[in-house]
Amino acid sequence: MSEVERAIDGSVRYLGSTLAIEALRESPYWPKWDQPWWHMLLLHEMGETARIPPVIVRAFVEALNATPVQIFPIWPGEAPEGADPYRDWACHCQLGNVYRVLDASGVDMDAELPWVGTWFLQYQMADGGLNCDEAAYRIENECPSSMVGTIAAFEALTLHTRRPWNAAEQKFLDAAAHFMIERRLVLGSPTTHNAAERIAAQDWGLLCFPRFYQYDVLRGLTALVNWAERSGWGVPREVVAPILADLERRFPDGVVQTERYSCDEHGTITRLADGIWDHTRRPSSSFPLLDLVRTRNMVSPYLSLEFAQTKQRLQNLMRL
Repeated sequence: MSEVERAIDGSVRYLGSTLAIEALRESPYWPKWDQPWWHMLLLHEMGETARIPPVIVRAFVEALNATPVQIFPIWPGEAPEGADPYRDWACHCQLGNVYRVLDASGVDMDAELPWVGTWFLQYQMADGGLNCDEAAYRIENECPSSMVGTIAAFEALTLHTRRPWNAAEQKFLDAAAHFMIERRLVLGSPTTHNAAERIAAQDWGLLCFPRFYQYDVLRGLTALVNWAERSGWGVPREVVAPILADLERRFPDGVVQTERYSCDEHGTITRLADGIWDHTRRPSSSFPLLDLVRTRNMVSPYLSLEFAQTKQRLQNLMRL
C-alpha cells in the first residue's frame, strides 16, 4: 500500500468517526484545512467520492441545513443582529463545492438542500459572474464579479445536476459561461473594486491541486467544456485554442505537474473552549493526505487525467 493510499484510509476512518460528526456540528466549514469538510472535498477531487462514509454525508447535510442564515447578506439589516459573519452563513464558492460533492455522493439536492441550488441564481451579477465579497454587490457603475466566486457554482449546476436544467438554471449557466469567455478564462476583473483579482490572475496559468476554491486555467477549461457538451453551444476557438496549446507545450507527454502550492497563506478562525470561536486569523493546519498531494512541482495523476479527458472532449467539440 502506498503512502497516499494509507493517507486516504486515514481520512476515511476519520470521516466515519464520532469525532468528525461532532466537529461538523460545531461548523460545516471551519477551521481550515483539517475540518471534516476539507477531507470530503479532497477525496472528491481525487476521484474517491465513493470512499466518503455515508454517515458523514448525512451529518454534513444536517449541519448545512442548520445554517442559521440561509441567504448571502448584502445590505444592512439582512442578517440578524449579533449573527456571526464567519459561521452563520455561507458563500458562493463554498456552496458550489458543497453541491458537487453531495450530489456526487447521492444526495438529492433539490429535495434535501433546496436553498443551495437556488442560491446561485439569486446572486448572479449583471455580467454573469458572482462575488463572495458582499460589498461588491453594493458598487455602482461597475460590475466587480469574481472568477473564484463563480467557478464552483458554474461547475455545480453544469456537471452535477443530474436532471435536465430548468429555464432559470439554463439562463444562469449561459450567462456564467459568457462571463468566463469574456474573461478568456485567464483575465482578472477590470474593475476598481476588484482590482486585487488582476494580481491573483497572474497565477491562474499555474496549475495546482487540490483546487478547493482556487482557480486555474485547466479548471476553467474543463468547466467550459462541460457546459458546451451539455448545452449544445460551441466553444470559441479563439479563447480555448491558445490555452490548450500552452498546456500542450508545458506538458507535451500529458504528465501534469503541480506548479504552485495549494492552500497556502490562508489563516483560519478557530474554536476555543466552551463553543467560543476566535475570529483572529491564525495559521491554518493540515492533515496527512492534503500534505501529500498539494506540494509544488510534483506529478499529479489527478490533473493528468483531467487534462487528457478535457483535451479529448475539447478536440471533439472543435471538430463539430
